[in-house]
Amino acid sequence: MFDGPFDVFALIIAIIAVLIAIKASSQAAELRRRLASLEEMFYAQRQVQPPPLMPAQVQAEAPATTAAEPPPLAPEAEAAPPPLVTEEVSPPPLAASTESDAPPPVPAPAPGFEERLGTRWVVWIGGLALALGGFFMVRYSIEAGLVGPGVRVFLGGLFAAALLGAGEWSRRKETISNIAALPIANIPAILTAAGTAVAFATIYAAYALYGFLVPATAFVLLGLVALGTLAAALLHGPALAGLGVVGAFVTPILVSSGKPDYWALYIYLAIVTAASFGLARIRLWRWLAVTTIAFAVLWIFPGLDTSDLQVAPHAFHAIAGFVLAALLVVCGFMFGPTIEDGEIEPVSSSSLGAYLFGAMLIVLSSAHADLALIAFTLLVGGTLFVAWRAPAATGALGAAAATVFIVFAEWAVRANPDMLVLPGGPMPGVGPVATDSSVTLHLVMAAIFAAGFGIAGFLAQGRSNSAVIPVVWSAAAVATPIAILVALYARIAHLDRSIPFAILAVLLAAAFGAATEALARREDRPGAATSVALFATGTLGALALALTFALEKGWLTIALALMSLGTAWISLQRPIPVLRRLAAIFAAIVTARIGYDPRIVGDAVGTTPIFNWLLWGYGLPAASFWGASIFLRRRGDDPPLRIVEAAAILFTALLAFMEIRHLATGGRMTSPPSLLEFGLQVCVALAMAIGLERLRLRSHSIVHNVGAVVLTAIAGLISVFGLLILENPWLLSSVDVGGLVFNLLLLGYALPAVLMLLLSYAVAGHRPVAYANTIAGGALVFALTYLTLEIRRFYHGPVLLYGATMGAEQYTYSIGWLAFGVVLLGVGILVNSERARLASAAVIALTILKAFVIDMSTLTGVYRALSFMCLGIVLVAIGWLYQRILFRRQVAPPPAPQAST
Repeated sequence: MFDGPFDVFALIIAIIAVLIAIKASSQAAELRRRLASLEEMFYAQRQVQPPPLMPAQVQAEAPATTAAEPPPLAPEAEAAPPPLVTEEVSPPPLAASTESDAPPPVPAPAPGFEERLGTRWVVWIGGLALALGGFFMVRYSIEAGLVGPGVRVFLGGLFAAALLGAGEWSRRKETISNIAALPIANIPAILTAAGTAVAFATIYAAYALYGFLVPATAFVLLGLVALGTLAAALLHGPALAGLGVVGAFVTPILVSSGKPDYWALYIYLAIVTAASFGLARIRLWRWLAVTTIAFAVLWIFPGLDTSDLQVAPHAFHAIAGFVLAALLVVCGFMFGPTIEDGEIEPVSSSSLGAYLFGAMLIVLSSAHADLALIAFTLLVGGTLFVAWRAPAATGALGAAAATVFIVFAEWAVRANPDMLVLPGGPMPGVGPVATDSSVTLHLVMAAIFAAGFGIAGFLAQGRSNSAVIPVVWSAAAVATPIAILVALYARIAHLDRSIPFAILAVLLAAAFGAATEALARREDRPGAATSVALFATGTLGALALALTFALEKGWLTIALALMSLGTAWISLQRPIPVLRRLAAIFAAIVTARIGYDPRIVGDAVGTTPIFNWLLWGYGLPAASFWGASIFLRRRGDDPPLRIVEAAAILFTALLAFMEIRHLATGGRMTSPPSLLEFGLQVCVALAMAIGLERLRLRSHSIVHNVGAVVLTAIAGLISVFGLLILENPWLLSSVDVGGLVFNLLLLGYALPAVLMLLLSYAVAGHRPVAYANTIAGGALVFALTYLTLEIRRFYHGPVLLYGATMGAEQYTYSIGWLAFGVVLLGVGILVNSERARLASAAVIALTILKAFVIDMSTLTGVYRALSFMCLGIVLVAIGWLYQRILFRRQVAPPPAPQAST
């Protein structure tokens, strides 16, 4: 009888669960009856005076009368039957109790664990087990071949009828006996839900699996079951609705065939969806509508990944669900719930957006089949119509615009051999030519979508008292045509120059400009200013695209940067916060574009120094961002301004660095770095840091402050690792430094030393002392390095890496360092600079260290003697200078003697 220990174990658990449920239900009913009796007696004694004592026999023979009615109790106590026998009471002789003396109702005690287990959880599990048992019994009978198809259908219908009858009987029984239903675990509702789910499965199996029913009969029967479920849920509450909708949507999985019939499936799902939406509308159960939409969209996925995708039934499912959602779910449209004017309701918008998403998946999975495209177009048009009539669904415009862009973008990147090229034909020609129906249909769809979104977005202005709704319409009207135009350009023109597309972009800009002027002349309405700003931004965007289409690829970067500048200027004329954010967004897009291809135009940068594509690709955006930052700063300092300022600094630095690299490598941007490149980069970074240090004192901008520090840090890193280590001509590099005086050493070490010194004075008094002293120390190191390398250049020629160091060269190093220290001391004395005198002391100390560590061991003969003699003379002279000049200035003269009196 049983196939294994699992079945036996399952049977034992089921029996135990049923016994526990019966016992717990009886105990709960008895406890409620006793509690109601005690509460009624308690309130009766509180409200009236107790009667005189009488013998027990007299009390038993006294006629029973009804006591004063107690105040209302919890629902369970209200529905409980009254006690069988009550005391006869008499009103007090003085005064009766008033309403103010009535005690407050006692809250019902919270159910304990045992009550939850016996009255709720067991009932839920039992209802689910009944439904699953019916489904699995049908499956088992099919797999084992125990009964024929007709008997299976008959038994399924009989089981469904039994469950429905049990549910209705238990509901009537509770009503007749005046026993209150449990507030959550409603046994009649759960039994009825299980019966409706089994009824759904039985009729579906009779139609789809065995062919006992023709489509019309199956449609009618399924509709009757759906309507019966709707009517039953109205009586039994949300428990039946939840289990019924889950069971109805899961039925096709549990009772399935080897070869799916999608038409039967989607007709069935349409009936179930209609019943669920109708119930959700009548009872205003938002959760039921959301659950139904989620299940319906999930049912779109089966069959999408197969090679023989059936587009027609999938399209029918998306269209049917969309129509039902528009009729029954969308607030303020047809039969949907009412809502206040101007409010965007999330479920109304998301319901349409969910079916748009499903239609988009069908288009993508079918490789843009004509029928899928037509269905998708109908749903997008339906979204515009519903949102026009019902403002609650305005949020679906965003989903419609997004799905339209995804469809066209995916079509643009799809590698089809029938792709058009503008100018027409497979080879460059003059003008577009449609070579197949797919391209023609896409072009027609593009025109319909662009005109539909644009015209509807313009006409929707001023129709609502809400500020959000016209802004959503205008955003969709601007973004959708531009996105479609870009996708078509990518697909048809392959991102090359295209005069026809440039003309289309100019026409689009003219349309946006006319809409901007027309809206600006209207009376002030909620959201009008933002809508005008969005149409103005669309005008700038379309003009930028026209430049991009008509010129080379790199002009896209320039066009977007100009959009940031134009948007910032418009924000100055019309102080709307969204415009400031748009300017920052354009700056971020241009920055991301540079990260994708730093050369902007690929290999077509050019070989001419300075005047190449890098100058236009980085210079014009940098100028645009600086101008945009000036416009934005006039209205305050906020995150959008900081983003634009950061972009301005970044593009200025990148312009300098990229041009330096182009110059140093001769246009070969992938070549390894050199001493020339590192030296120029350090000089430019230090010069920009000095400029930002001066600028931040006037602007008080945190971006200028951080930018100066970052550029200083970059210059320091390149100086240490690039100039002092990797490209040091004496350590690792065999570079030819050039002439005796005017050479790479002057550019790579002397000029950076001067700029570091200037930067240290620029930050003195405005930043920490250690920060300025560190930069000054770097200047000293580079100055001493330049002096050393120049001496080696004098002895070894333009290549410093090779050759031994002779005694004369070592002596010259000592003399040169000593002379440099003396010069620093003289400057420190003349300008009274303690920093210069300390630098002098450091250089002279280094010279002394060299003399005793290196010169003493490597120099011989006259060079050793001269080295120490010069060092001694200089040290004595320095001591004299300190004694005679410095100390003389620092010591105050003695006070004059006072005359004796």
